[in-house]
Amino acid sequence: QVQLVESGGGLVQAGGSLRLSCAASGRGFVINTMGWYRQAPGKKRELVASITRGGTTNYADSAKGRFTISRDNAKNTVDLRMSSMKPEDTAVYYCNAYTFTNDYWGQGTQVTVSS
Repeated sequence: QVQLVESGGGLVQAGGSLRLSCAASGRGFVINTMGWYRQAPGKKRELVASITRGGTTNYADSAKGRFTISRDNAKNTVDLRMSSMKPEDTAVYYCNAYTFTNDYWGQGTQVTVSS
């Protein structure tokens, strides 16, 4: 079992920056891919960015050039640095960890971008 705890959400003005962090804990697990998803009111949950254990990254088109994902395999943490933020980035952001057998989710952290 893997537990994910997110931190770093909050309120930011358009054009500003924010960093989200997620820490995974548990026993006897190896995480393959870690990622960040988001869900805005009335919309489906969508991938923002992901990163494999080997460091291969994948970004949603909306995140390219503005967001950067990174991870520390030794600490089982993943960060999402967001810059040039827009009101449409407002959503609940969820950390995700995929082991080779299961998907795990954090509880979510609210990010609000004011115009």
